[in-house]
Amino acid sequence: MTGPETSGAETSGAEPFDWRRFLTRWSEEWADAQGDVAELSPDDAAAWESRWLGFAPADEADIAAMEARLGREMPPSYREFLRVSDGWRHAGGFVWKLAGTREAHWHEDAMGLGEEFGDLWGRPVNVEVEEEADEGAARGGLWARGLQLDVASDATSVLLDPADVGPDGEWAARVWASWAPADPQGYPSFAAFMVAKYQEFHCLQAGRAEGEGAPAFVNETTRAQDAAVARARAAALRGEHGEAARLLLTAREYGRPHVTEMLYQVGRLGGGPVGREARQPEPAGFPAPSPFLAELLTVYAVDFLNVGGYKDDWRYADPYHHGAAGRRAADLLRRMREGTYGYRPSGPFGEAVDAARESARWGDTDAAWRILRAALPAWKPLDPDHIAPMGLLGDPVLAPVLTAGRRLELLATPRGGESGPAPSPARDQDPGGLSWVARLGGLRPGQASCGDYRLVLVEGVAPDELPALLGSSPDAALSPLRSVDLRHYHRPDQRGFSGYDDKALLRVGRAGAGWSFGFEADLSPAFPAERFVSLAQDASARGGLAVVAWGQGRRDDPVFHLSVARDGDLLYAFTARGGVVEDVRGDLPAELAPAALGFGVRGAAAKRAAAGRALDVIADRYGVGLPRLAVTEGRLHSFESRSWIRPPGPGEAYATLGFA
Repeated sequence: MTGPETSGAETSGAEPFDWRRFLTRWSEEWADAQGDVAELSPDDAAAWESRWLGFAPADEADIAAMEARLGREMPPSYREFLRVSDGWRHAGGFVWKLAGTREAHWHEDAMGLGEEFGDLWGRPVNVEVEEEADEGAARGGLWARGLQLDVASDATSVLLDPADVGPDGEWAARVWASWAPADPQGYPSFAAFMVAKYQEFHCLQAGRAEGEGAPAFVNETTRAQDAAVARARAAALRGEHGEAARLLLTAREYGRPHVTEMLYQVGRLGGGPVGREARQPEPAGFPAPSPFLAELLTVYAVDFLNVGGYKDDWRYADPYHHGAAGRRAADLLRRMREGTYGYRPSGPFGEAVDAARESARWGDTDAAWRILRAALPAWKPLDPDHIAPMGLLGDPVLAPVLTAGRRLELLATPRGGESGPAPSPARDQDPGGLSWVARLGGLRPGQASCGDYRLVLVEGVAPDELPALLGSSPDAALSPLRSVDLRHYHRPDQRGFSGYDDKALLRVGRAGAGWSFGFEADLSPAFPAERFVSLAQDASARGGLAVVAWGQGRRDDPVFHLSVARDGDLLYAFTARGGVVEDVRGDLPAELAPAALGFGVRGAAAKRAAAGRALDVIADRYGVGLPRLAVTEGRLHSFESRSWIRPPGPGEAYATLGFA
């Protein structure tokens, strides 16, 4: 490494560290950043006058005497530093003087921290593992064996650890401040520590408020890092998000503007480092943020809702502190929850977003992504911080469309006026057919279990017409909701539960050319065979076909019902329950004969497989399917259906539970 632009992690390479150049630049930038020099201490005034934060170089005799006194040869980067400056002033913002050859000494646990850190710092995950226990004890012993370099500081210790030596002979550096609620921070060498402190100096100067009496902080390093940020922005818009992240991560260490906003976008879309690198940018100037940060506010709202946040706890929606802006944020959160908010950028990309939302809200997420993919090159940023259409993640309907693979494809697609090669397209998400509904993990991605479901497929009827056919309140408005919000939205004041009826909360969408579906997953009631009424006949009342399937795959003995009707008349039906096929009606097609499907085979797995075969026969026979991504993770319109069981007859009892 030959200059301060290189990150600390790179200072242990084979290329020698140019201490003279590095320390000279640091000193000159420090001197140029000072305001009223009359307020400097005499020592700092001398450093400002000489434009040198260091001291005279140590000669070989000084270093030899130091090593004889300490009984150890010093690590390479510290020895080279001493040959340029025998000590240092202002190593960052909290270490005011670093030791040279005469002041460095063994810490010898002078503050009594060894016992505390031996117990807490680096405590092994499993104390019964001998290697981890040894490591924890060794790290805790730092205070007894470490070489202390801090001479004057803000309660900050700087130690070199002779027991933590790299292959290049460098000792690890450890820094700990008593006022910081964190473990000691580690660096692989003294050189890496010094680069980090130089970057800390830059961060503190960059964060200095205007009008504090000091001159503008502009120099060769800030100009180089700002140029790197500009290159990163262009690289991100070309689709080179890895290169963009690399440049931004270094610029972030220097506290350069625009970095947090761009890193958040890359990290949030999965194309770069996450964690601290992807922390949320504060909407500067809120309650009147820039257009881009206003767009980011919708992403924050989605994240808040996804973790179950309560509306009164969202800090941006606080009218006391933010006035009208807080009320607007509260209204945004409400529309997010209800599914009535939509991301609406301008221009051709905005037109594509509207078309994609129309596809996604009826379940066709694959088509929605193809529309967005084709339009991405036409997207335009709102301001210099903006490198991706983050509003897609804030759109309740479109956010689920952006799977991890599609987010990476978005990042890799040239846009915003830049050009480059198009990335490989992310795969479609919907598997086709229907049998996936009955498979392990089908309705619960990532979980090796089955879900319960009921399904209505209707020919010749649009999704938004299903409430008029099957709804308990046919004039109810449809809104795209998360599955977790269905009950609260449709039954906000429910205080009782009755065995008299069983109304489903059906989510609706398109099931293929000329077909619509209504679907409910993870329903709680048991299959009411003795009072069950298929909705297939009502669903087919306008003409055409209707299919009803009800499956309970979580049971030890799965239940499956299938019924098909046309023009209001039942064509055929059967129920497989308790190891028996019952209630067979009509002329079953040969491929749907229960024996041919395998319902006579013992075992829950065999019965689930038989249900899957029945569903695939329906899919092939009628050309229908169910969109998996939309059903499991998306937002779909929904309504409350009429009851799936008949009223109790004479002598039949039912229970009603009420809650005060």
